[in-house]
Amino acid sequence: MKKLYQITIYFLSMGLLFSCGKWVDVKPTDRLGEDQLFVNSAGFMKALNGVYVEMAHQNLYGQNMSAGTLDVLAQYYYIKSSTHVFEKYTTFIYTDANVKATMDNIWTKAYELIANCNIILDKCGDGPSKILPEPYYGIIKGEALALRAMLHLDMLRLFGPIYSQENKLKEAIPYVDKSGFEVFPLLGSQQVMEHVTNDLNTAVSLLEKDPIRTEGVRHNNNAGGSNDLYYRQYRLNYYAAKALLARAYLWEGERSKALECAEEILSEVETTDKSIFPYVTFADATNVDKPDRLFSTEVMFALYDINRHEMYKRLFDVSLKGDSKLSFSEDNISVERINATYDDGNDFRRRSWQSASTGTITATTNMKYVDIVDGPGRYMVPLIRLSEMLLIAAECHSDPKQAIAYFNKLRTARNCISLQPIDPAALKTEIGKEFRREMLGEGQMFFFYKRNSYQSLPNHTTLSMLPEKTMVLNNYVVPLPDSEIAQRQ
Repeated sequence: MKKLYQITIYFLSMGLLFSCGKWVDVKPTDRLGEDQLFVNSAGFMKALNGVYVEMAHQNLYGQNMSAGTLDVLAQYYYIKSSTHVFEKYTTFIYTDANVKATMDNIWTKAYELIANCNIILDKCGDGPSKILPEPYYGIIKGEALALRAMLHLDMLRLFGPIYSQENKLKEAIPYVDKSGFEVFPLLGSQQVMEHVTNDLNTAVSLLEKDPIRTEGVRHNNNAGGSNDLYYRQYRLNYYAAKALLARAYLWEGERSKALECAEEILSEVETTDKSIFPYVTFADATNVDKPDRLFSTEVMFALYDINRHEMYKRLFDVSLKGDSKLSFSEDNISVERINATYDDGNDFRRRSWQSASTGTITATTNMKYVDIVDGPGRYMVPLIRLSEMLLIAAECHSDPKQAIAYFNKLRTARNCISLQPIDPAALKTEIGKEFRREMLGEGQMFFFYKRNSYQSLPNHTTLSMLPEKTMVLNNYVVPLPDSEIAQRQ
């Protein structure tokens, strides 16, 4: 990866992050600019906060890598018209100019932020110092490593091949682990995953003393001073880094390691004296005025985006025209696709779909990200949640009874009846359905299908999603952007 763009350090204070949301864009033209930023722990925090802010950009998890492009690829939505703005995405026409531009934007923004992580890591050094003492050294370096790993993992999952013995040595993406302007070689998936898991294991070790383990997420301002080590749910904290490691291990087929990570997290956060990521309550999930549709208490890592309502307006708003809106039906009224998705009418997740009206237009709309003043998780864009650990444990456990127990623990938390799949294959099918219900709007379903080489997907042109559409395996691999290829010629 040749970074021909200017490396930019974005930063903002923690107070701004959780209040007015304005931030300062600093574009150093030389090393002096960086040195002026990294003079104390506050400067490091500003630089790291800037990475989180830019991750919420529309090109990444503020739309394309969450509720927008990735979920369209996962065939969530009813898109039948050839004039729909997402039609070329749902049919995997990667040669379309708009699709190519979107994928290029994803790639460019991700590697821009990877470059910023590398600058932060360079400045951290090899140990605590007067400029960056503990606990800031471990927290900042651990988060920067975990962020670098996460961005690379998602680029591999999107642009790389399906991970397999046959494909793991094929050139995929560069792993950029140094700042500078050198061209990094395209590595095979196996090499990329070695870098990802090494970074994440190091991050977990550095984050051992993360205050989230003893103090919880701490969403109230620190009355005594700095908020630097508060709001841990909006940081890639210790538990989130380990959860990301479980996700990474499962991607490369290391099921026993994925299970170990998932169970370690579950055993620690679910103890009665901690309950760090408690399951959403019936009262909160069904609250009439301020429902918690994101199950915000369970989210292990999220971005804080005060502009999240703009994503809702671009994708789901009831006033959008039919060829611009992501919906479960053409007339926005039918609930057939909703009924086909949720097997239990009492499922909390079904409540994301509500009837809304502008006065002249009434439609059944995905309300997961609608703006609710003072509502729970109002500015939250979930990236890692506890339920994924339950599903990883269910998929990877060798004991069928224990696997089903993990699976039904999630079902119970969602107010659904328990199921008893007859064999591992049936359980895996049900896990896929549960994953689809759970991850709506969060950009993970396409990667589930890709990891498991699904060759039949829900049909985007029928309300019932049947008959399923055939998936060509090559369609799981998004071509490298032209901007990247041009730098290698």
